[in-house]
Amino acid sequence: MSGMLEGKTVLVSGVGPGLGREIALVCAREGANVVMGARRLENLESVAKEIEGAGGSAAYSRTDITDKAQVEQLVNTAVEKFGSLDSVINCAALDSIFGGVETTDEADWRATIETNLFGTMNVLRTALPHLKAVKGSVVFVGSQTNFFPPAQAQQVAYASSKGALIGAGRHITREFGAHGIRVNTVAPGWMWGPPVESFVQMSAKARGVPEADVLAELSSTMPLGRLASDGDVAEVIAFFASDRAAGVTGQSILVNAGEFMQ
Repeated sequence: MSGMLEGKTVLVSGVGPGLGREIALVCAREGANVVMGARRLENLESVAKEIEGAGGSAAYSRTDITDKAQVEQLVNTAVEKFGSLDSVINCAALDSIFGGVETTDEADWRATIETNLFGTMNVLRTALPHLKAVKGSVVFVGSQTNFFPPAQAQQVAYASSKGALIGAGRHITREFGAHGIRVNTVAPGWMWGPPVESFVQMSAKARGVPEADVLAELSSTMPLGRLASDGDVAEVIAFFASDRAAGVTGQSILVNAGEFMQ
């Protein structure tokens, strides 16, 4: 049985050890040629080996999405190696700036917007001619924090950048829809993977409690009784990238184990 992305070429930005890696692996499992971008070459090499070791096809280019030349090289890598570009999944983001209005440095705030909004638009502009040619798809990675700010951590810079993507995405949906291109957003909540694992470890150590207690507190508000995983989120993203979501555009879906319901 063919995968839902069989024969398609999918570009994934921001392939690190967490969600980006899971997206790349799921897309490859579903039959896609996966073209990956990230700032750290070792991450790209590692995931490419995983994909190829499982019989999949992968290519990569070291990419800072705020650098137009590097983004052009990434898109060119996809088209030159695989002949087309069917889907762009924008996972790359600066998410390490914490604090509220009073405690967030303006330079850090600007850097977050520069990466998460303008960097994402940089990728889309560069990929657009190729997406038009195949009536492709775009998937943004949003965040639950726009709808339901967590009590455990303030990230006003990150939230505002992802909120900007939601607004841009609605306009892009109409603009790109004229060319048959679908645009959707997947917004994770607390997501079990390397970043949240580190948060649980640090919180447990700072409070002098077992890690299991911190994890239980996080999942206590979730009807499923657990956090969604990086892999859970990647599965939904791959679906939106595929033709199985051919009639879906302009939508934002939360993957959050039910913690917040729209």
